Order: sequence, then C-alpha cells, then structure tokens
Amino acid sequence: MQRRPPAPPPRLPGFTHLELLGSGGFADVYLYEQELPRRRVAVKVLLPERIVASAAQFTAEANVMAMLSTHPAIVTIYQAGVSTDGRPYLVMEYCPRPNLQVRYRREPFSPAEALRVGIQVAAAVETAHRAGVLHRDIKPANILVTEYNRPALTDFGIASTSNADVEATGMSIPWSPPEAFASPPQSGPRTDIYQLGATIYTLLAGRSPYEMPGQRNGSAELIGRIERLPLPAIDRPDVPSSLYAVLARAMAKDPADRYPSAVAFARALQKVQIELAHAVTPIDILEESPLDDAPEDDDDGMTRVRGITDIAPVETATRPSATTAPVAPPHPTPAPVADDDATIVRGPRVVAPIDDHTILRPPAPGSTPAAPWPAPAPHTPETVIEPEARPRRWPWIVAASIVALALVGIAAATVQSFLSPEPEPTESSSITDPQDPTGGEAVPLVVDAQGVIEGENAVFTWRNPEPEEGDYYQWVRRTLDGTGAPEQTDVPTVTVPTEGQSQVCIDVTLVREDGTFSNAPVTICAPE
Repeated sequence: MQRRPPAPPPRLPGFTHLELLGSGGFADVYLYEQELPRRRVAVKVLLPERIVASAAQFTAEANVMAMLSTHPAIVTIYQAGVSTDGRPYLVMEYCPRPNLQVRYRREPFSPAEALRVGIQVAAAVETAHRAGVLHRDIKPANILVTEYNRPALTDFGIASTSNADVEATGMSIPWSPPEAFASPPQSGPRTDIYQLGATIYTLLAGRSPYEMPGQRNGSAELIGRIERLPLPAIDRPDVPSSLYAVLARAMAKDPADRYPSAVAFARALQKVQIELAHAVTPIDILEESPLDDAPEDDDDGMTRVRGITDIAPVETATRPSATTAPVAPPHPTPAPVADDDATIVRGPRVVAPIDDHTILRPPAPGSTPAAPWPAPAPHTPETVIEPEARPRRWPWIVAASIVALALVGIAAATVQSFLSPEPEPTESSSITDPQDPTGGEAVPLVVDAQGVIEGENAVFTWRNPEPEEGDYYQWVRRTLDGTGAPEQTDVPTVTVPTEGQSQVCIDVTLVREDGTFSNAPVTICAPE
C-alpha cells in the first residue's frame, strides 16, 4: 500500500511554513513559525478531499482538545481556523522529541519509565472521562513527548463527548479490546483503560501485545488472538510479575473484569512503583465538582475521597503534587505509522461521562514534637527533730528555721552557678520540609541532539537545557555486544570514528557536580 503524497501547505496569515512533520488518512501536520508571539507550532490541516465528509469531526476534535488541553499530559491547542484555500486547520504546541511509537521501536522502555508514562497518561485519560470524553484511539503513536520529557496525549479525532450530535468511532487493531470487534462494536471508559494497558505493554515488550514474532500478524490474525488468547508473558527479567498482573487486569477480555476507572489503574501502577522502591509519580486530576456517592475502588485504604485538584495516594508521599496552572506541553513530530497501526473508522455512538471522585492521601505527618522536659522531683529536706519548746516560743523558732534554710539554698545555688561551667548551647531541632514524592528536582535530559557523518567520523552535538556549574556528560558508544566503555566530556559534543559502520549511535547522560544524573540516557545516532 503506497502512501499518498502530502498536500501543499496552506498560506496562513501570521505563520511561516517550515517543513512537513507527518501525514495521516485525514490530515497533514506541518511545522510553522508563528510571528507573534514568536514560536514554533504544529499545524494540523484537513485534506482537501476530506473537507465535506470530515469537517464536523475536525471541528469536534478542536473543541474537545480545547476543553482538555490545559492538562499537563494532553497536547495544548492554540487556535483553529480555515485557511485561504478553504481547509480547516488546528494550531497546536510543537514537541520536537520522538513520540512513543518511535521510541519503543528503537528499544523497549525500562519498567521505571513505562510506569511513569502510564501513570501520567492515565491521569489525562481520567480527566477526559470526567469531562464526558472517551479518547478511543490510545496507542504509542498518539502519545507525544514534550521538551521536558513528559508524555502528551493527542489525536482526539475519533473521541466522543456526552453532548456530541454526530460522532465517528474507530480503532487501531493492535491495541483494541475484544468488544471493539463485536457487531455492533462497543466502547466505554474501560475501552480506554484496555488501550492504555496495551500501550504500556507495548513499551515494555517492544511490540504490540498479540504480535507474534516470526508468524503472520495481519489484521485477521491479531483480531483472533485478541478475542481468544490470554495475554502473552513479557519475556524480560526486570519486569516484575506484579506489573504484568496489573496490565493483565487492565486488558481483561471482559470489560467488567478491568479496573473501574483510569485513576484506579494509575493507583495500581503506583503500588508497583512502591514495590520497586521507585519515586512515586503523582496523579494530576482536576475535580471541579466532586460527587458524594462515587463507587470505591480497590486502593486498599491508600486514598480517601476529597474535593480537591490533585492526588498523592501513597504512604511515602509527604505532600500532593502541585498542578495549579501547569505549563502546557508543546507538540512533537508525528512518526510514520505502519499499516496495521492505522485507525479504522467505524459507526457512531455517544458516551455519557462517568462518575468518580478525585481522592487524596493526606500528607505524611511532620516531625513529632519533642516531649516536654520532665519536671524535677520535689526535694524533701531532711527532717530535723527539735526538742519540744515552750508554748509561747515555738512559732518563732519554726519561722526562723524556714528563713535560714531558704537563705542557705539561695547561697548554694549562687555558688554553684559560678563554679559550674556554662552548658554549651544546643541547636534547635531543624524542621525538614516535606519531600516531593517525585524525587525533588530531577536532572533534565540533554536536548537538541544531532548526529552527522563527516568523512570517517561521526560528530554528535547536544544542548544542556538547564546548565549549572560543574556539569559534565557521560557518553558511551552503543555496540551489539554492549561492551562500549563509558567516557566523560565537559563540552556538549563528541567526535567518534565510524570504523566503517553506516550508522553510529551513542548514549549521553547529563551529570551534576554532586553526582546526580538524568534518569535515562539520550540516544543520538549519525545519521539520524
């Protein structure tokens, strides 16, 4: 199946066309530079032949994304309009990093990164569900990556809203649940949960869940396996059985056996993070009108219902993650999609919003105040037996004795204060600020990475997005046997001999002066 040539980019007032980013069955995506404010943006333009059939769907996508795109894990839309040649377009933030489909096809994700991405996207899905929106096409290609290495869900072209008049449904077969192939097809919030579970599985396995290496993997074969076979095991020793069990429940054949909500799925992933002693990723959810009768999920008492805007549901967390006025992520380059990754359009259906609560684990208590200093035991002076006095003199004798004892005590205390050394002052107990459950200030990944071949050498360059004094870089050449030795450099460039290879790749990690470093290396290849 040959891919169609892209349509010419439209002329948009206030924007300058730079290059084509990608093409799909309904639209092309271009990189433009906006003049005011000056920034690079991604512009999605409907194909001329699709205007009559898909204009309403395109408008619905603009409205859905505008409603949800303030979430930090959903791509932000700036504006929408119609070009001078009559084609509708959307202006979105541009994310230069490769999307998750490009990433997993290069190499599988680590469990730590797959868990982090899964929780963040689950929060975006939960936010959409609470707004009455189903995405219905969650897959690696539809999760972009911002400059700050955060996932950003995009492509709400086949999403449904509770007030939609006309809607088109669809599916991408490798990540679709069994009910998507029923007649008529069915969908609901747990359809999105299945697709998100299948996406996380793909990031870990390096292939879609029911794709069998060395066998036929056409649409018919995939549908048959999805409907009948149990979820294949992930053949990796670093993927714990608990994580596989969470994904297996999210991808259960019967929707009733799956997690009841996306936030319940996110909490299950958080429990795996706790088991692995990873930093716990917060769940960002906006709840404007919490309900009082939402069904409870199986969080084992880790969270409680609150009418709030954020979730930090684990015992190791000491404060909720701040989600007020998040910085919206830019929009990345869409990657070419294989034929079996394409979204297939089906018939219409309207989905009502689900009811659920935002819940919060209260912060761990602060430092326990010191117990009050114990009061000294009262001193009992030795009893002095006086001979019996005559009745008229004993009151004066008793009074004189009391005065004498008081004077002696005062004198002794004064002498002691001069003779005893002054006690050294003790430092007051310092109050430690609550620790961020995400691990504090993370060391960023290097950005603007490029690799080129110059003669017999491969030249790699990159940029430190947040330079600090003492920063340096650790890099290692990637080899088939994994025997490359790590090296260090203080400058953001490395020249490596090609040694006759047509492509050379290195992994680069930013390291701070205190020894902290990026949570994952950045792979740079020459040529890219």
